[in-house]
Order: sequence, then structure tokens, then C-alpha cells
Amino acid sequence: MRWRAGAVVSATGTWRRPYWPRYPGRFGGRQLHTVSYRRPEPFAGQRVLVVGGGNSAAQILAEVSTVAKTSWATLRPPRLLPDEVDGRVLFDVASRRQAAVAAGRGDDRGAAALGEIVMVPSVRAARERGVLVARPMFTRLVPEGVVWPDDTLGRFDTIIWCTGFRPDLGHLDPLGLSTVQGVPATVGTRSVDEPRLHLLGYGDWTGTASATIIGAARTAKACVAQLTAALAA
Repeated sequence: MRWRAGAVVSATGTWRRPYWPRYPGRFGGRQLHTVSYRRPEPFAGQRVLVVGGGNSAAQILAEVSTVAKTSWATLRPPRLLPDEVDGRVLFDVASRRQAAVAAGRGDDRGAAALGEIVMVPSVRAARERGVLVARPMFTRLVPEGVVWPDDTLGRFDTIIWCTGFRPDLGHLDPLGLSTVQGVPATVGTRSVDEPRLHLLGYGDWTGTASATIIGAARTAKACVAQLTAALAA
């Protein structure tokens, strides 16, 4: 089936294509991504390595560490938000960031400047148990587990990759769009190469915080205003 339109909005989101980083070697145990994790009980009694420095990694580590022996590997030292910062505070910070960017006052990075991991009750409990301790990323995989930067062997039964997602943009491949850092070049939400195409909700490169609830709503309004003006012309 073929459709004709004066404009197209691509809004396939950022949570449909799990990202698995590549490391030398091969691991002989079980590996899974955040998207496949459901509950901690299947890992009871195991040695589990959690990989990633964001909220998913911290929360999965907190759960699995109650039934298994866990380790945590991150590219950079994890940045924990203050205990008192909750969703309401993050919403307010994101709102101020977007207003500042729109007014040309610069980008203070919003909540990212405060930290990256929200200290929900389970994560605070993990910190109190002493399991919320990260070590630098391993250098390679081996059948028994991983090799750490100091060449010591880490033995594991399971690796859980909490390494995020990438935008699902395969449907745009036939357009041959130019890219910047691996994503289509845009001005706001509009494609640089195809002005009738808008990309909505993929992150800061398509509008400040556009992959969040507050950011998606505001960039959507701007996108619709542009589309309405363009179609009317």
C-alpha cells in the first residue's frame, strides 16, 4: 500500500531497539538486555554482572542483589541524584531548562547536571547494603565471565546489559538522509535534507528533552505549528 502526504512525522520512539555494546571475546553463560528482565527470582544463587550506569542498571542491581551475588560495571562512575530529588523535582528542573533554552539563556543540562540515577527506595536500600558499588568496565569477555582492567578474572553466571536503546529509524533508510553522530541531521524536529519530514520525540537532537513527557509535548506543539504553516503555504 502506498500513501501520499504533504508531510510526515516520524515518532517511533527510543525504546524499541536495544543496544548491545561489542566487546572482544565470548561469554559462556546467559546474557540478557534490560528489555528482557522481569524479576530477580530466576537469578537466585547466581553470580550476576550488571552492566550500565543509568537508572535501569541501578534498579535491576538493587533487585537482583537481594537473591544473588552481584557486581556492577560502568563506563564512568555512576552519578547518584540527591535522595530528596523525585519525579516532581525532575519535572520542574526540566521545565526550567526548556524555558532557558527557548529564551536563549543557554543550556544548564537540567537534571543531568544534578546526576543520573534517581534514588528510589530500592536503590537507597541497595546503597545501605553496600552493593551499590561500581567498578570500571571490563576489557573483554571470556567463557567464565569477564577480564577486568587489572587483568583479574571475574566469574559470572549471567550478564545483564542495561545499556539503553537506540532510535528505531530503519524505515527512513530509503531516503538516504545525512547524519550527524549517527542520527539524521535536523533543525529542531525538521529534517535538514527533507523539509517535509519531522522527527519527533527522539531526544535532545530533535528538541530539548523531547524524549521525556514534558519535552515531547512541547516539541510536538512546535512541530505542529511548523507543519500547519508549511501546508498552508
